[in-house]
Amino acid sequence: MKKVYLCRRIYLTKMTKIGFLSDTHGYLDPRVFEHFESCDEIWHGGDIGTVEIVDRLKKFKPLKAVHGNIDGYDIRLCCPTVLRFTCEKINVLLTHIGGYPNHFSLEAKALLKQEVPDLFACGHSHILKVQYDHHLRMLCVNPGAAGRYGFHTVQTLLRFSIDERNINDMEVIELARPTLQKI
Repeated sequence: MKKVYLCRRIYLTKMTKIGFLSDTHGYLDPRVFEHFESCDEIWHGGDIGTVEIVDRLKKFKPLKAVHGNIDGYDIRLCCPTVLRFTCEKINVLLTHIGGYPNHFSLEAKALLKQEVPDLFACGHSHILKVQYDHHLRMLCVNPGAAGRYGFHTVQTLLRFSIDERNINDMEVIELARPTLQKI
């Protein structure tokens, strides 16, 4: 009888964990740091509000950020309007005003005509949305709003992993607004 030795190969792959927020409007909730502690990178979808927020996020984790329509000249100097980059093997397009499938902004439509990414990430609407565009074959994500300014009642963030060509473990994080105590 022949002996067969089975060997299990273990491949270690680096997975990148992303923390994605937008529309802080000058307020960076301290709970963001707790929720993004396990992340490798932070992405900010614009309407940052202050350069101090950019600096705090950069000191915490590597940051990729775009400016939004409310951001001043100081933020526009350090954060572009559009970022195209690759994370693992996923092509990413990050901008502030983007929209969503069948409702893209004119600027986003022009960017998508140049090159369709695997992942289209934007902010601006204050509405959390994760939607796959079957026509363009890309995932569209908007983390909603992480700041206090706006019509939203819950501050929201996204956390997910990119593992080579896969986007996994998409998590919605809700930061309930603190209730005021009566004195």
